[in-house]
Amino acid sequence: MTATHLDPATVARLVDDAVTAPSMHNAQPWKFVFRADTGVLALYGDPERAMTRTDPNHRALHLGCAAALFNLRVSAAWNGLPVRVRLLPDEGEPWLLATVAFDGTAGEERELASLYDAVRRRRTSRYPFGDEPVPTALLDGLVAAARWEGCRLTVPDTWHVDTVLALVRDAEHREEIDPLVRAETAAWTSPVRGATGARRDGVPAAAFGPKSSAGAAPVRDFGRAGPVPDRGRAVFEKRPQLALLSTSGDTRADWLHAGQALERVLLRATADGLATSMTSQPLEWPELRWTVRDPVAAVGHVQMVLRLGYGPAGPATARRPVTEVLEIRGVRER
Repeated sequence: MTATHLDPATVARLVDDAVTAPSMHNAQPWKFVFRADTGVLALYGDPERAMTRTDPNHRALHLGCAAALFNLRVSAAWNGLPVRVRLLPDEGEPWLLATVAFDGTAGEERELASLYDAVRRRRTSRYPFGDEPVPTALLDGLVAAARWEGCRLTVPDTWHVDTVLALVRDAEHREEIDPLVRAETAAWTSPVRGATGARRDGVPAAAFGPKSSAGAAPVRDFGRAGPVPDRGRAVFEKRPQLALLSTSGDTRADWLHAGQALERVLLRATADGLATSMTSQPLEWPELRWTVRDPVAAVGHVQMVLRLGYGPAGPATARRPVTEVLEIRGVRER
């Protein structure tokens, strides 16, 4: 294998695609370091952007960073750059989550590159979806996408969908009575403005979606804490179409595989014309998380609950500029 030494501009373009990935509360908990002398790009988790109350073991942080890693793989494939990824390469650096060397061999690049157009079209939609069922052929494609990353995507039966929705409502109630959770959520949805006039992280009010006018909605309501002008109300689907993304284990490596599988599924769904959102509230409470799994399926650890369907795409949410998340070291003198 021959290493490809990339120029900083190319690395910046790859990272710019990578950071369009979703993350809990759009905290964007990643940092990239490119070592020009070795041609290796390192991905670090950013502990300053961790959710200390709702994600104390940093599971969601790993998922978000791994989703960004998958986007980077897609971007590299689209640019004709096979990569070699190592997860958790150094036990002495716990925040070093992965390294990417641009000396890989051709493999699944065509499949990855086919997802590139969906990278910037993917949105989290907190709007009502229609009642039209997702065709089995598309669901099978999403199941295959998760399997490609070593994970499992299952579609729960109707009775278990009801169980999951009840767990979502239980989690919402726990959030409402926990001041630390409320404060943490408010910190990532606050109207604080930076020097450029607008935040480049967090969930803006424009992305909250409408308030449900008939019972609980199958999405996290970031506007529960206070009124949002001109937010509006809408009737959400009574029977949302859910899918459970699971892993056999629950280690840091499993979380990194799950985050890549999550983004692969989301991009595949976007390419297939589906709208998506994620429901993680019951997974943030250990006493609820185990019940989320489908007892009919093989025993596993649910890493994310996805909502699928046909509906409006959500608005784009801001991302921090590449200059804030990418450090380039060891630039060679010419």
